[in-house]
Amino acid sequence: MLRAALPALALAFGIAVPGTAALAQKAEKPSLTLGVGGKPLLYYLPLTIAERKGYFKDEGLDVTINDFGGGAKSLQALIGGSIDVVTGAYEHTIRMQAKGQDIVSVIELGRFPGIVLVVRKDKAATYKSVADLKGAKIGVTAPGSSTNFFVDFLLAKQGLKPDDVSFIGVGGGASAVAQMKRGEIDAMANLDPVITKLESDGDVSVLADTRTEEGNQKIFGGTNPAAVLYLKRDFVTENPVTTQKLVNAFYRSLKWLATASPEDVAKVVPEDYLLGDRALYLAAVKASQPIYSRTGVIPESGMKNALNMLVEFDPELKSAKIDLSKTFDGRFVAKSAETIK
Repeated sequence: MLRAALPALALAFGIAVPGTAALAQKAEKPSLTLGVGGKPLLYYLPLTIAERKGYFKDEGLDVTINDFGGGAKSLQALIGGSIDVVTGAYEHTIRMQAKGQDIVSVIELGRFPGIVLVVRKDKAATYKSVADLKGAKIGVTAPGSSTNFFVDFLLAKQGLKPDDVSFIGVGGGASAVAQMKRGEIDAMANLDPVITKLESDGDVSVLADTRTEEGNQKIFGGTNPAAVLYLKRDFVTENPVTTQKLVNAFYRSLKWLATASPEDVAKVVPEDYLLGDRALYLAAVKASQPIYSRTGVIPESGMKNALNMLVEFDPELKSAKIDLSKTFDGRFVAKSAETIK
């Protein structure tokens, strides 16, 4: 009784209740499965915040999270129908449109990719720039993932092709750190806290860094949307209330992250995310704080930058007619912004 009366009481006294309108409606699919590729990565921190702070439960959702080895595997699971939604890279919505798959993002979680390309310190004299990477063994979270696309783009800008290097899937956690330390790869594109760990230990030199506005301007010419929540358009059409509730939960995460300190974040995430070094994790969070979206809205300029990046190295996209307006449905985040203060 009391729980049911809370929204009405809150409205009567002018108190903002997150997702009040959506809470009044029942989700068409209250139990669903979400895919992600490397959940401990700070790239996906808004997901962990939504999960750990109970934002999904507040919306009446029971979300099972499947953590895959990389974003490409999450996408495959979505296309195959074994999961319902994905927290993954925006680029996949563009690439799937070219393949005739109608995949749409509904909230931007990252406005910068946060991906960093590094080389082993003992190889820094050989690989002084991206142009020198021909023949190198390069670690990525998974082949076909956003980290892979990032390297493909940098190579293309230097006149190199993807097959001029060897890509090796290393994941996004302790295994990635270990493979770099063991000398199994020459270079790696990965994210925090992996990158900050390797930098702190003096194992790597940075070639390209997208964690800052300056870095993105230099590499892409502006913002480049990173992590988003994306779904099949059929799911959005058939489950609009469920979609709104998911967006509400993620929007609350972004609002929380906008004012949270690294210490606040460390208190919320699982202990194993700290990689055994709390101080290092705090440094990684601080380094990655600029990457998170402020509004949840993907700007048109960001969509264009993402497409331009993909066209640089993907022959299929050079000839494809891409309608960027179909890659992002902003109705849900606009509603979240109205109801969540």
